[in-house]
Amino acid sequence: MDEIEKNDYNLNISRYVSTATAEEPIDLQAVNAELKEIEKRAAKAAETHNAFLKELGLPPV
Repeated sequence: MDEIEKNDYNLNISRYVSTATAEEPIDLQAVNAELKEIEKRAAKAAETHNAFLKELGLPPV
């Protein structure tokens, strides 16, 4: 009753009962490994792209 009084007699259920769902745990090591792999592929793609630019006589990116 003290809590209800403290909340100005607001009986909104969400004020007293949490309806939030738990978030899925994130495997940070897996995410980090995936990001490293993406970074390697991006560097390889940039290298290939720059080779094409060089053939065309254009400056690299």
